[in-house]
Amino acid sequence: MKVSTRGEYGLRAMVSLARMYGRGPMPLSVIAQDSAVPLAYLEQLMLPLRRAGLVISTRGAHGGYQLARPPEQVKVGEIYRVMEGPIAPMDCVREDADEDTCPMIDGCATRVVWLKLRDSIIEVLDSTTLADLIAQAPRPRAEQPA
Repeated sequence: MKVSTRGEYGLRAMVSLARMYGRGPMPLSVIAQDSAVPLAYLEQLMLPLRRAGLVISTRGAHGGYQLARPPEQVKVGEIYRVMEGPIAPMDCVREDADEDTCPMIDGCATRVVWLKLRDSIIEVLDSTTLADLIAQAPRPRAEQPA
């Protein structure tokens, strides 16, 4: 399973919004600079995040985007699913897979490893919040003690 640029940039933008939480709506240019996501790409990412209810947009001179919920309540798995779709290393174990996905599902000797891998990934993504990422992030060199 590989995370696309869409997934990486979407998560980075959400971490930036989490760092700015409580300061009101942030212009896309500020989010783009903080997250190192190209502005044109960021514009494309905000629509699905807004539709999913993860961010709120405000129009006008003091408009921009902000998290819809506190960083402690936003799970990385939610963001991943919006950006990438269902979590699965193989189609036969997708969260939304049906039994017709593969004719070998019944009695497949390898499916158990893909299920375990999927479940492990889900556990990590759904047990990690934006607040966790901020708390665990290494400090920039300029902020580290000498």
